[in-house]
Amino acid sequence: MRRYFPILEWGRGYSRAILTDDLVAAVIVTIMLIPQSLAYALLAGLPPVVGLYASILPLVAYAIFGTSRTLAVGPVAVISLMTASAAGAVAAQGTAEYLEAAITLAFLSGIMLAVLGFLRAGFLANLLSHPVISGFITASGILIATSQLKHILGISAGGDNWPTMLASLAASIGETNLWTLAVGVPATLFLFWVRKGMKRSLLATGMNARAADIAIKAGPVLAVAVTILAAIAFNLAEKGVNLVGEIPAGLPPFALASTDLSLIEQLWVPALLISIIGFVESVSVAQTLAAKRRQRIAPDQELIGLGASNIASAFSGGYPVTGGFARSVVNFDAGAQTPAAGAFTAVGIALASLFLTPLLTSLPIATLAGVIIVAVLALVDFKTPGQLWRYSKADFAAHVATIGITLLAGVELGVIAGVGVGLLLYLWRASRPHAAIVGRMPETEHFRNVERHKVFTVPHVLSIRIDESLTYLNARWLEEYVLERVAERPELRHVILMASAVNEIDASGLESLEAINHRLIDGGIGLHLSEVKGPVMDRLQRTDFIEELNGRVYLSQSRAFDELLRDDGEDTAIPDDFPRGVI
Repeated sequence: MRRYFPILEWGRGYSRAILTDDLVAAVIVTIMLIPQSLAYALLAGLPPVVGLYASILPLVAYAIFGTSRTLAVGPVAVISLMTASAAGAVAAQGTAEYLEAAITLAFLSGIMLAVLGFLRAGFLANLLSHPVISGFITASGILIATSQLKHILGISAGGDNWPTMLASLAASIGETNLWTLAVGVPATLFLFWVRKGMKRSLLATGMNARAADIAIKAGPVLAVAVTILAAIAFNLAEKGVNLVGEIPAGLPPFALASTDLSLIEQLWVPALLISIIGFVESVSVAQTLAAKRRQRIAPDQELIGLGASNIASAFSGGYPVTGGFARSVVNFDAGAQTPAAGAFTAVGIALASLFLTPLLTSLPIATLAGVIIVAVLALVDFKTPGQLWRYSKADFAAHVATIGITLLAGVELGVIAGVGVGLLLYLWRASRPHAAIVGRMPETEHFRNVERHKVFTVPHVLSIRIDESLTYLNARWLEEYVLERVAERPELRHVILMASAVNEIDASGLESLEAINHRLIDGGIGLHLSEVKGPVMDRLQRTDFIEELNGRVYLSQSRAFDELLRDDGEDTAIPDDFPRGVI
């Protein structure tokens, strides 16, 4: 039971001291989450109150089923953008059908995540490499920030990709509402200052670091309060400034996902992409924070926890959620000890839904847009492309391709293209594994690459180290590589395949080994294996290959080298004039 209900594990040792830490963290995260929830619902094309609904029951569900002690679940920017893209493809924003599509997305995503968790399929997250995820998040941040400029300017604009967004903004720039601009720009600049410079200023006044951190988290709340007062004082609604308007007070309503098969058919692919992206983002954050406290998470159970959170969101009129980086870090830094901090945060959001929503009626949409822009621009990473270019051109290509396709074709195609590029690069690398001709290091039994070290070799013995498992992807390449090296050495009498890095040989790999063996037999050359791992050797012994091998299998490369030289009457000692030492 503890495997599927982690609350039974951490709940046994719950104490008053832990309760105090969790309550303090919950208060801080609640202050941060209220404006974020409203803003991200706006980004998803939903009424702001839906963001509050998605921040109550999902947090309770994760507290029961999740394994991270500090992960804070709720609406996040990237998933909100993906929700808007998917729901917008089947219904118009502002309609009941659009909200139904968002709820259905949450339900489908939750079911998919839970099923993957029960199947222990957490490894599927590895389909998305770090360069692909980083590229997608960077492009999504640019798209999100661009999409919110219309609210800062007070104009109508749209677009499903970056070029159309920019063209729409340029076409409508002449309609800018100066009153909206006067609210949005100062609010956004203030929020940037809160993130970048407020703490330094507060510390300079003598405030302690803990109090300064709390004040920073309250910065968006201050921006919300000031702009609400400004909207009331200057009667901004009559001056064309868009306000949030009436928000229903009360707890989330009970809701059901659509059972329309045609709608589900249109939404299941976006729901799957949302599930994968959300899971990868959430697990990355959870693992990072867990490592700082020498804790661990269970990725498969995290699938169940996030699945339960999304199902809870659907039943309470919300939309897809996942673990957010910024609020999880805040939760961690605020001292949260258990997932109960998330449940207490849910109580805070519920109280806000009951009593604070009437105060938000006069909140300018431009303020929420500023909250979104400041949050997502922190996700945009312009350093990674340069680092990847220096480290791996292939990873750089995957990263840039993901950014480019996401910006030009939209988020869904961006994710699909990123996965596709990543898989193609993996297959390309796997089909061309590293192999090296090796020789003995002087005065040792170690064998190293002849192109990197001063090593001892003899012309009639060729030692090749294979640095990859032999599968159908690379078997033909290995066959060609070995036979080409053999053809370059007319005096050759022995080939040793050093298999210390080979973890598996599949049927295609075995067939290539057999072909190499037969070709070498025809040429009067012996084929030998060295340092074959036990499980690999067990499988080879169940075939005829060992019996047909035109040579021997050696426990070590050093022994193979010595015995073959000795059998041929060669001196195994390294010549006196050979350079000594490791280079």
